[in-house]
Amino acid sequence: MSEAMRAAASLYNNPRYNSESEVRIMKNRIRRRRIVRRQYMLLAFAVAVVVFLSIFIASTVMTNAQGDDFTPEYKYYTSITVHANDTIWDVAAQNYSEDHYKNMNEYIKEICSINSISDPNRLYAGESLIVPYYSTIYN
Repeated sequence: MSEAMRAAASLYNNPRYNSESEVRIMKNRIRRRRIVRRQYMLLAFAVAVVVFLSIFIASTVMTNAQGDDFTPEYKYYTSITVHANDTIWDVAAQNYSEDHYKNMNEYIKEICSINSISDPNRLYAGESLIVPYYSTIYN
């Protein structure tokens, strides 16, 4: 049983409300309260969405902002010939960039992946490796 029906049932039995018009007025009041409550809920939801979107857009703009001194770096690949007694660490140390890799191991994993090297401890003299590097010069 809805709130309006309960109110109407109690009004019919209440001697204070002795006419149908008074019952109708009471039902309308209950209906208006419900409408106003629904409108407040929708307003609160709309405000919450606007606040969320504002914060989201502001944080996106702030994180993608670049300073005036920003210089783009481009990723390139070069071929290196392995010499006798070279290790993967020696080859990686020549082109490693701290700005683009978490650590040297991550860089070595990328070199191994590019060259399909399963054992990084086995390099042969005369072997060619493709090594990634970064430069500010656009080719």
